[in-house]
Amino acid sequence: MGACAALPTAAQSDATPAFKEVDSIEARVQGCVTCHGQSGQGTRDGYFPRIAGKPAGYLYNQLVAFRDGTRRYAPMNYLVAYLPDAYLKEMAEHFSKLRPPFAPGEAIALDAAAMNRGQALVLAGDPATGVPPCMACHGVNLTGMEPGIPGLVGLRPTYVVAQLTRWRVGERHATEPDCMKRIATRLSDTDVSAVAGWLSQRTPPANPAPEPSNIVRMPMACGSQR
Repeated sequence: MGACAALPTAAQSDATPAFKEVDSIEARVQGCVTCHGQSGQGTRDGYFPRIAGKPAGYLYNQLVAFRDGTRRYAPMNYLVAYLPDAYLKEMAEHFSKLRPPFAPGEAIALDAAAMNRGQALVLAGDPATGVPPCMACHGVNLTGMEPGIPGLVGLRPTYVVAQLTRWRVGERHATEPDCMKRIATRLSDTDVSAVAGWLSQRTPPANPAPEPSNIVRMPMACGSQR
């Protein structure tokens, strides 16, 4: 999740949609759509990802983390600093219900070895290094899992690399047990690039909805699913 403001503006330009109520949720999230797209579909800028259709629990957790400073990205930290839980939850639920078309992809070229490595990590994991398959938690179609695991399809490779790197170096955290930290620190630079590249070449599924919660199937305990 990149920059998102929930502050309604006093005046609207010709390019800004008109709303029946100034304090409607559609009006409140106009700051969000500046970076994430009018329907949360994401943009060509890899650092402002698709937020539409992601589990409401995940979006809410990220907004709270930005507000409380446990996830750091200065524009987001500033813009949500004074928003109450109920406000953030309403915003999260709004975007979780949207299903806009996926923005055009940004596939990156991989050699055969990197492609095979990326596919193996996503679909099968690497038992030798203790890395479970991405799909075990992010869903068979990589659309996420309720209530707190995001989809991976439609994300720019630059964003995937940046987030995995932040997990690896300790700049990003989640509720303990922090399963992503445990997994990311077992990945090499080459692994991160391979996963991001392979994901960038996936065609989004017809149904982008996240899977129902299935804690039993998950390979390790994850605080985001509590």
